[in-house]
Amino acid sequence: MILKALCDYYDRKRDAMPPFGTELKEIAYIIVIDRDGKFVRLEDRRIDNRHAQTFIVKRRVIRSGQNWVPNFLWDNSMYVFCYSDKKGDNAPKFQAFKQLISDTLSKAPGNPDLNALARFYKQTPEQILAALQTDSKWNDIAAHLNQSYSWFSFLIDGESEILAQKAELIELAPPTGTNKGICLISGGKDNLVLISAATPIVGGKSNGKLLAFQTKSGYDSYGREQGENAPTGEQSEFKYSTALISMLADGSRNKFRIGNRTFLFWASTDSDSGVKIEDGLFSLFGFAQDNPDANIEEVRDTFKSIYSGKLDTNLEDRFHILGLAPNAARIAVSFWSETSLRDFAEKILRHFEDMEIIDGRKDPKPYEGLYAMLAATAVNGDVKNASPNLPEQIAKSIFQGLPYPFTLYIQVLKRIRAQQDVYITQAAIIKAYLNRLKNNNDKPLTNMLDTQNTNQGYLCGRLFAVLVAIQERANGISTIRERYISAAGATPAAVFPTILNLSVHHSEKLNEGSKVYYEKLKQEIIDKIESAGFPAHLDLHDQGRFIVGYYHQRQELFRTKDAQNEQNKTN
Repeated sequence: MILKALCDYYDRKRDAMPPFGTELKEIAYIIVIDRDGKFVRLEDRRIDNRHAQTFIVKRRVIRSGQNWVPNFLWDNSMYVFCYSDKKGDNAPKFQAFKQLISDTLSKAPGNPDLNALARFYKQTPEQILAALQTDSKWNDIAAHLNQSYSWFSFLIDGESEILAQKAELIELAPPTGTNKGICLISGGKDNLVLISAATPIVGGKSNGKLLAFQTKSGYDSYGREQGENAPTGEQSEFKYSTALISMLADGSRNKFRIGNRTFLFWASTDSDSGVKIEDGLFSLFGFAQDNPDANIEEVRDTFKSIYSGKLDTNLEDRFHILGLAPNAARIAVSFWSETSLRDFAEKILRHFEDMEIIDGRKDPKPYEGLYAMLAATAVNGDVKNASPNLPEQIAKSIFQGLPYPFTLYIQVLKRIRAQQDVYITQAAIIKAYLNRLKNNNDKPLTNMLDTQNTNQGYLCGRLFAVLVAIQERANGISTIRERYISAAGATPAAVFPTILNLSVHHSEKLNEGSKVYYEKLKQEIIDKIESAGFPAHLDLHDQGRFIVGYYHQRQELFRTKDAQNEQNKTN
């Protein structure tokens, strides 16, 4: 299912993808020769310290163990001119590269490019190296042979295309597959591949593969080895691995990383709804460095348009999400979801609705994105300090419409106790978590103050907010909040008698109007607390309701105060 969806993605994006059997490859160094095969110069095609010019060349071969298989008309220095800055015998690699050129020339003996290259390789490795070392660029190139872009190819002097990218030469390259068979992905006959191409992800090995088989470890069946256990055709393997590489590339808007997980996502259609849902998900989870929560409101509008039908979607249009994790031997699939565009939009909208809460900030900013949610759990708001598995758990909850992870809830409570205050994202997370719980008999938490909510934790939170406000109004400080918010939210009976007595002294410093206002508000809340008095303990869920009640009441007090100030200005 996953591989078929990736193959379909390649077919849909074929015009923007490398043709069958090729790949986009960064090749930093070009050996320029003339038609007689004589060395002319070295060209450095590096763009910066990390990247080089890309070319469409014959796809990279798959190597394992002592399998000295050269790439077609391009490779590293060990294959191309038998040189390395490390100890080892490079002669077998050089001979394999030289033999490939000879074999290719036998297919097209009249080709002038191959003949020029064959004349170049009439020299010994020592002669070739000596010629290259005469170039002024040699010392710099030799110092960077271990970089990811350190590949070499050839250019005929006076031409613009390197040999490795010439289509007529690529057609002469040997096939990847070996035996003919039925491909399990396409259902058709094709050359079957034994080893899939590497599609490495961040944190994994450079030769990591999505589809791999461990030989001689009990996984082979009926004498079959490697890819023969799950026959994959050459074309299907090329399609799905090329699609993966494309979405994993730097700058791709079809991926986001969460901790050590890489998530890829794509729609099955190029319609407006498909494109916008891809862009929307990237904005929601993409972690843009300059502004991680940029475009969140636009994302909400996009998903509303898809769900409401304003943006047309076909019933057959699907949306795919693939979660990948690094593994010692291969790439592990940690998450897979396939659903209709409309159903997916519904789940994303539900996340927005669950996270919606009153925002009294003068400069409101989006707080529903994954980056903001992780920052709400982390020390100093740095997402690098968030629990490693938490991002993936949150993403799965959003994608599948499941309850938010308990770890998220606990981490937010811990963060609030440590910082002795409540921020909007933290209050929104607690509200969303509690409202998604199954078998929840308590009244759902609303977006703003709910004076009809009689939950003891919620009421205690409201009362605590009032007592903090009285102290702030009287003395301009909030030591009650700083000293008691954790204890008041866990053991109200042990704390509230003390802070209620303190509030009496603080109230004496208020003017008569404020004193009456706050006294009425205090009494209204206290009257709703059960006659037995303040609870001795609040369970974990009611501790969360305490936080939301505190936040709601604080925002209501701010709103009332702002309204009074505006009225005073008018008067």
